[in-house]
Amino acid sequence: MLQYPNPLKGKSAAKDGVVGMVVSEQVNSSSELSEPSSELTQLYAQSMQEFEEGQIVKGRIVSITPQEIIVDIGYKSEGSISRYEFTEADTLKVGDEVEVYLETKEDDEGMVVLSKRKAERLQGWERVMEHADEGSIVEGAVTRKVKGGLMVDIGIEAFLPASLAGLKGYTNLNYLLGQKLKLVIVKVSKARKNIVLSRKDYLLREREEARAKFVEELHVGERRQGTIKNITDFGAFVDLGGVDGLLHIADISWSRITHPSEVVKIGEKIEVVVLQCDKDTRKVSLGFKQLQPSPWTGVDERYPVGTRVTGRVVNLMPYGAFVEVEKGVEGLVHISELSWTKRIAHPSELLQVGQEASVVVLGVDAANQKLSLGLRQAQPNPWDTIAERYPIGTRVSGRVKSLTDFGAFIELEEGMDALLHNSDLSWTRRVNHPSELLKKGKAIEAVVLSYDTEARRIAVGIKQLIADPWPTITSKYPVGSVVQGTITKIATFGFFVELEQDVEGLVHISETGLPSGVRVEDRFHPGDAVAVRIIRIEDAERRIGLSCKELS
Repeated sequence: MLQYPNPLKGKSAAKDGVVGMVVSEQVNSSSELSEPSSELTQLYAQSMQEFEEGQIVKGRIVSITPQEIIVDIGYKSEGSISRYEFTEADTLKVGDEVEVYLETKEDDEGMVVLSKRKAERLQGWERVMEHADEGSIVEGAVTRKVKGGLMVDIGIEAFLPASLAGLKGYTNLNYLLGQKLKLVIVKVSKARKNIVLSRKDYLLREREEARAKFVEELHVGERRQGTIKNITDFGAFVDLGGVDGLLHIADISWSRITHPSEVVKIGEKIEVVVLQCDKDTRKVSLGFKQLQPSPWTGVDERYPVGTRVTGRVVNLMPYGAFVEVEKGVEGLVHISELSWTKRIAHPSELLQVGQEASVVVLGVDAANQKLSLGLRQAQPNPWDTIAERYPIGTRVSGRVKSLTDFGAFIELEEGMDALLHNSDLSWTRRVNHPSELLKKGKAIEAVVLSYDTEARRIAVGIKQLIADPWPTITSKYPVGSVVQGTITKIATFGFFVELEQDVEGLVHISETGLPSGVRVEDRFHPGDAVAVRIIRIEDAERRIGLSCKELS
């Protein structure tokens, strides 16, 4: 009778080819054994299979020691695996079938190199990749803390960076040890079989979903309790318990405020009204003042046009001043309604914030919450009495306020200026610019010529202070007579000579008698006394022609 080798001693059997020989002998010797045993058949099949490094193979435990477990995979030799690679090593026994990872078919000592942990990792990787990829949500237990983060068991060990462990970046990692967490796969490296997880991404998704659900349940007009979470210059953010809403500064109080902190404080619990709710952007606008009745209700009845009221200046703008006539109700005094007579460049010339002012209601638009006010209307209009105070022909005194190309503005009283046109400066002199006769700030006398109450204009003249000398010019200065005068102005075409007050004539350059090459300004100077002959009088143009030639 043949002696069969022990199938558990695969090392010697496989090495010597005994198993193949024994099975062959059994098949050919029907007298000794009609059929080979199933165990020998399986052993023979294993000896025939091809082994590739990097694959998972099945084997049987042939020996267990306190430090290692010997596994036979049916190859030339058995493999030794450290006991700590088996999670339930204490329950294993000789003969148990296990799946292991074939690292190397033969090391320097001729032994097969196997790994239980790598087999489990590869199997876990394949299981995880069947149901998840980047962006997927997985659940796992935090197993240990490593440099830069945590390791999480999701079927295989994956890395959770400390920066992605919480919503606000780095968090208390020790607090998460041992916890089961839901996480998002943010990176997969198939080559290295590494997975990077993010708890932050999952919490953000969870918060966004809760926010969307919360916003869906909100309705415009409903009241909600909230807590002031943050305050900015333009408003306050209110935590409604799932979503933050903006309480704009314009919706905090019916009265004008410069900063939300004047009414609300961080951490304060308040009741608010939902004003707008955008389901797409999930932005919520809130109101606080809307909890109180609008002071604009019935404002047109309380302040009809023409009503005179006293209010407080709350703001100054380049275009006017805002005056609060009651709490929550303010109106605009346009810059054009500040003064009857003054030309105001900015309201601050007359008003200051906090000042009380008497105003008159000019217009009311309760629907749009607009109130038009006038400051000047609360004062007498000086133009209404202009006819009594400045009748035409009245002699007045004033100060030259400004000069223009066409004339000068004379201040008759504060805020009331009169125009003195160039044509009303002299009866006979042709004035190109008022600076020829006037200086800014100079006190002068004038005569009121006209006024326009509607346009708020008044005109004066100074030549009207004396009688028009021209009607007597012809008889007083006959052509051919020689008279004495004073040079008033030198020009390129000649010079002007004053014969008497407000009467002057022109000595043309051709009538100076100067030799060729001699300039007028070299021989004649303003202020010089000079004798001249009357050679021409033009009544229509009010011109007098003079000559210095042939005076002997």
